[in-house]
Amino acid sequence: MAIQKGALIGCGFFAVNQMHGWRDTEGARIVAICDRDPARLRAVGDEFGITRRYTSAEDLFADGGFDFVDIATTVRSHRPLVELAARYGIPTICQKPIAPTMEDAKAMVAACAEAGVPLMVHENFRWQSPIRAAKAAIDSGAIGEVFWGRVSFRSAYDVYSGQPYLATGKRFIIEDLGIHALDIARYLFGDVASVTARTRRVNSRIVGEDVATMMLDHRRGITSVVDCSYATRLPVEPFPETLLEVDGSKGTLRLSQGYRLHVHSRDGTEVTDVEPRLLPWASPPWHNIQESVSLIQQHWVDCLRAGREPDTSGRDNLKTFALVEASYRSAAKGKTVPVEEFLG
Repeated sequence: MAIQKGALIGCGFFAVNQMHGWRDTEGARIVAICDRDPARLRAVGDEFGITRRYTSAEDLFADGGFDFVDIATTVRSHRPLVELAARYGIPTICQKPIAPTMEDAKAMVAACAEAGVPLMVHENFRWQSPIRAAKAAIDSGAIGEVFWGRVSFRSAYDVYSGQPYLATGKRFIIEDLGIHALDIARYLFGDVASVTARTRRVNSRIVGEDVATMMLDHRRGITSVVDCSYATRLPVEPFPETLLEVDGSKGTLRLSQGYRLHVHSRDGTEVTDVEPRLLPWASPPWHNIQESVSLIQQHWVDCLRAGREPDTSGRDNLKTFALVEASYRSAAKGKTVPVEEFLG
């Protein structure tokens, strides 16, 4: 079976994880990299043995010789790069958030649809193996019909040291982290009709919000709470774990700190260790995130081979990005906001 050749644009903080993931992905390899910073380009190229190196995305696409592109840049560059890939007919993976605005996001999805090429957003949190295990338990019917859920990510981890730009944007935790938790809520409980959100900035040294609480009214009648914080100091730092609480008609599910999955029903309580694999290149506590990168990349290659739409396609991700937009509007206006306002 032919190997899918890829190009990576953006050699920053998180892209190193993606390069490790691509090296492990069955049926794919990266043959070219691109970054405007020659030092970062050299560092990644040397570490992973990539000789084709570009400081211009236009030059990269003009030379070609690859089957897909992985865009691992900051959000302002996503639309021009995705539209450039579409003009060249290249299937594209784009980092989250998909775009700075819904208008940009819709334009990117439309450009790839018109070009007839797949677009997948690198929304990797739903690919964490503990989250997949929770989804499988819910789908098994063990806790009956779900009526309430909570997706929680609370930490005091210093994310600003590795990604200092996070401290400078007017939008922070919902756009950077909350988007993952909101996508998990969609993955577990289905699409959302309306959002009620509240935000707060606790850390005076940053510009945006570092605490957010969102209540989602799902179309299936489920209510969920999504809460995120980078200002919560706990006895044992849980970063980067996402914790879950799910109540059903026959029982409950809890994904607790330390990757313990508790499924309680009339038959008793089953506790399972769902800690992710520690890949050879990974390191705790990041191994949960790192494994999910590898899993979503394998999903992309499998979808390319089968000609099917990825689970986190651009089209699907518009529904997650709409939750981000609705959350910010709700917090600003102090009222519940219909999600359809952003998708219509």
